[in-house]
Amino acid sequence: MTAQQQTTAVARVRAAYARIAETDRPEIWITLRPQDQAEAEARQVDARAAAGQPLPLAGTVFAVKGNIDVAGLPTTAGCPSYAYEPKADAPAVARLRAAGAVVLGSTNLDQFATGLVGTRSPYGAVRSVYDRDRVSGGSSSGSAVAVALGVADFALGTDTAGSGRIPAAFNGIVGIKPTRGLIPTTGVVPACASVDCVTVFAPTVPQAERVFGIMAAGSRHPDPADGRVQAGARARRPGPWRVAVPTTGQLGEMDPGWAEAFEAAVDRLTRAGADLRTIDLTPFSQAAELLYEGAFVAERYTAVGAFIEEHAGSADLDPTVARIITAARDIPAHRLFADQDRLAALRAHAMAQLADADALLLPTAPGHPALAEVAADPIGANTRLGRFTNSTNLLGMCAIAVPAGHVGGLPFGVMLIAPAFTDDRAASIARLLTPTVQLAVAGAHLSGQPLNYQLRALGARLTATTATAPAYRLYALDTAPRKPGLVRVPEDGAPIEVEVWELPVEGLGALVASLPAPMAIGGIDLADGSRLPGFLCEPVAVNAAVDITSYRGWRAYLQDGRGGAQPMTD
Repeated sequence: MTAQQQTTAVARVRAAYARIAETDRPEIWITLRPQDQAEAEARQVDARAAAGQPLPLAGTVFAVKGNIDVAGLPTTAGCPSYAYEPKADAPAVARLRAAGAVVLGSTNLDQFATGLVGTRSPYGAVRSVYDRDRVSGGSSSGSAVAVALGVADFALGTDTAGSGRIPAAFNGIVGIKPTRGLIPTTGVVPACASVDCVTVFAPTVPQAERVFGIMAAGSRHPDPADGRVQAGARARRPGPWRVAVPTTGQLGEMDPGWAEAFEAAVDRLTRAGADLRTIDLTPFSQAAELLYEGAFVAERYTAVGAFIEEHAGSADLDPTVARIITAARDIPAHRLFADQDRLAALRAHAMAQLADADALLLPTAPGHPALAEVAADPIGANTRLGRFTNSTNLLGMCAIAVPAGHVGGLPFGVMLIAPAFTDDRAASIARLLTPTVQLAVAGAHLSGQPLNYQLRALGARLTATTATAPAYRLYALDTAPRKPGLVRVPEDGAPIEVEVWELPVEGLGALVASLPAPMAIGGIDLADGSRLPGFLCEPVAVNAAVDITSYRGWRAYLQDGRGGAQPMTD
């Protein structure tokens, strides 16, 4: 890493805080770190990088769900009177900071991680990125929205009933729910401690995998005697990816257009070469009902029940959350043992149904409710959302939620659920559902330039260096960081150097969501006659800018010394 690249972490932090101000979504945060503190941490990252330390996450920023410990920030679990000051980072957070990532703050959540809606918080309801009249999904609401808005490169959540997957689906991003035990839950306020998992939100599958890999590094390799290591995880029969799919009739009632969107995802997997087979969803559905309707909910009372009873009637407590948790106090012990036996039988039935399939494909949720719908029926709306997600942790499985299109202007998502310790297989299949797109860049996103890290963080790869058709002019804009503006003109144009990068489609969406004025995405004609999406500039912004077309490219202009600081090199 060169001396110029030492500024990457600081520049990324500044860009994040500018984006926070631009988006104006204060309900995302419970505690947002002062910018000077985050910049001070970023400077330390830059110094470590300059000293030659390997920092795979240098130049990235992340958000942490408010039930996970971050040293220096109060852990509230969404309840101000519950707050405590942790003495150290949770191991999951510590591993990411050691890799060079900078924490922005702790995020809002359904109180005590009890909910899938994102509205059960005294810090305010978190709204969908796509429609402010709809819920963000929960309980990891703030973390998902911080990523979807382009504020954070990735974020941490937790998942007991689907909290790391529902918000991903509702906001068009990726959510990884790993096999329990691969990421430590030390330093996490428990919901149901026996099944809780730390999760990752990111714009793309490659970025989510990278973060997951760093957090899981050093985790114990599974013991073949572990009951969760199903036969499919021990040895895989060669052949294409085998994916189990329920019939549409087994999915039950869903929002208009969602069944068709699921069928389209199934068709996409088929065209990608996957071997699909039909599965009976009954054992998965029955296991899902046990999470809240059975005795397992008593574990939530074990975690925070005494606190809730001591603070009964407090304005800090969400009434729906308090009602759910206190009701679990009187569940008899014999019912827990009966439900454990019932779950064991359902697990055996589910694994028999899965057979040698690598994963089960399901919609992440059956629909996306409005805030008003949840307010009118807080229990019923939440229960509906967990139809497909509630069983995953009880059955000891892993999962990944990915975008799979849009319905009525809202994101539609699917998830792949797989046997324990086959997380990598689930992610590989998920990639089949996430096509790539090529993007032409001409300025600050070029290799070695200040914003190139954004492309790399999204899993992009450089495929070509070429030039535009002779129909463009290039201008030096007065921005921070310095960047050019590429404008198509009807005459007197010239070929301008560009790079072509390939990245996941959802990654392009993340770039568009965080794109500052006067930049825009539009079609760029290349010298070979092809046309690709790329970074352009609004023509009005170049009226007072310096025309640098004669240099035929941004790098040539910088190398001439006219562009201020010299470019960075890889």
